[in-house]
Amino acid sequence: MTPPRRALWLMNQYPKLSHTFIAREIAAMERLGWQIDRVAIRGTPPDEDHPTLAAEAARTHRVLGQGALHLLTDLLAEAVRAPGAAWSAARAAWRMGARSERGRLVHLVYLAEAAHVARRCRATGAHHIHAHFGTNPAAVALLAARLSGLTYSFTAHGPEEFDAPRALSLDDKLSGAAFAVAISHFGTSQLRRWAPEARIAVVRCGLDLAGFDGAASAPPDAPVLVCVGRLSEQKGHLVLMEAAARVAARVPGFRLVLVGDGPLRPSIEARITALGLGATVTLAGWADEAAVRDHVCAARALVLASFAEGLPVVIMEAFALRRPVVTTWVAGIPELVDDTCGWRVAAGDVEGLADAMVSAVTAPRDRLLAMGRSGRARVEAMHDGEAEARKLADLIEDATRRANP
Repeated sequence: MTPPRRALWLMNQYPKLSHTFIAREIAAMERLGWQIDRVAIRGTPPDEDHPTLAAEAARTHRVLGQGALHLLTDLLAEAVRAPGAAWSAARAAWRMGARSERGRLVHLVYLAEAAHVARRCRATGAHHIHAHFGTNPAAVALLAARLSGLTYSFTAHGPEEFDAPRALSLDDKLSGAAFAVAISHFGTSQLRRWAPEARIAVVRCGLDLAGFDGAASAPPDAPVLVCVGRLSEQKGHLVLMEAAARVAARVPGFRLVLVGDGPLRPSIEARITALGLGATVTLAGWADEAAVRDHVCAARALVLASFAEGLPVVIMEAFALRRPVVTTWVAGIPELVDDTCGWRVAAGDVEGLADAMVSAVTAPRDRLLAMGRSGRARVEAMHDGEAEARKLADLIEDATRRANP
């Protein structure tokens, strides 16, 4: 009889509207017969709380929600149960803390969180820990693996991991992992800079493509573009506003919808006012998955002006909905977007971005339809959720076999 396949998925904050790709991955793993224990260090941030997340939130265990006394008790229990493992984990936490901007005290908190995760693995029967993002979730996963003796892995999405690899002890996390996942070949190249011998595999973010079929529609005639993403510096929204002003001067009736929220919102609002774009740019705020689809379908194309990325899931979603994209030539984006399905420009090039946006809003419908078909074909070939989940499942099964021959 085949033993149950159980794993613990570890995230920093979960569920989140901006991390629906994790929920899709978990659902795909469960369809493959895996039992996945969802564990988040902390819950959904208030600005991303939404009724559509309620079911997933109810299934998620929150580490910090247990309280400091509970976590300290777990740490002491682990020290008594296996002093050698606890000492090894404590030394790893001390080393990572020395290199981190957050310092050693925070990493000792991570150690207590890891003790709770290790004990939860034993309680649920999980035999592997998989973390999303190479930041603090990967640190907690490393420490929990030291305490429990289990294997661990993590998915590095970028760009945070690539911006501060030394401060994040990325080399230690990669060296200790049974394997690491990159979401693009570009991501693999960045991880190999810090751990050339580490086992790194490409497992792309996947979509449930059938779920997008009913939402697809023909592109509108109106000159409308949509940008979906967190309002943060790396997404290039201020450059996008400069480009939008140029497009508005050239294309009567041009409109741009920004979906998302974040710390850069006040600066974006000020730039909209300064450029006289009040009637051109709409700030729609956060939207759930269904609303994002509606926004994309109401536009001729998606536009992203990103300076740094991993590989934006919203590009995959736009392609699934048969919409082309205007985007920048950074990180893993060129692996998915080519000239048959989008316009690619240099990051920070306002004029180039404006020209591409004009092309998108003035292109004949036949061209947009052809580009949409090409995008759909590319995402079907590269980002099928079931196929990518099978890759991850195979990696975990191989890792546990190696650890327990």
